[in-house]
Amino acid sequence: MSKRDLKKYLKELDKEQLEEQLLELYEKFSDVKTYYDFVFNPKEDKLLQEARLKISNEYFPLKGKRAKLRRSVAQKYIKHFLSLGVDSFVVADLMFHNLEVAQKYTARREIRYASFYKSMLNSFEQVVKYAIENGMVSEFKDRILEIKNTAFRQNWENKEEFERFFDLVE
Repeated sequence: MSKRDLKKYLKELDKEQLEEQLLELYEKFSDVKTYYDFVFNPKEDKLLQEARLKISNEYFPLKGKRAKLRRSVAQKYIKHFLSLGVDSFVVADLMFHNLEVAQKYTARREIRYASFYKSMLNSFEQVVKYAIENGMVSEFKDRILEIKNTAFRQNWENKEEFERFFDLVE
């Protein structure tokens, strides 16, 4: 069904039918419920804290012995925040947190997988471009610089690429 067909169908419904359909969607689909719960009660701080905890747990697990180092966990939360329409500063903060936790981990333990460094570079590129697109570079420039400098201090194999993305900020 196209968007135009949907609009035509919705115009044919009266107010009660529309309300009934929305309630049915709310009950049937968890994504719809999550969206409306957020719209009417946006607890961004609570969402951010939960996401930060999950990301930190990937590198410094509270239970179990081994860190999983999955970038996908952070990406899932970032995507979820974007779909809900969470404030761009909160989204950027979460993106930076992901990189900062990863760098704290690599300060303690060397990682030999090139895929990890490539993944972190992708995250860095994503956050730099997001900050530029949303006009937040001045607010986050110190964190961007610190992540780049940490990549150099820890001698990450792709540290020059971090420099290249930092140059976009300058």
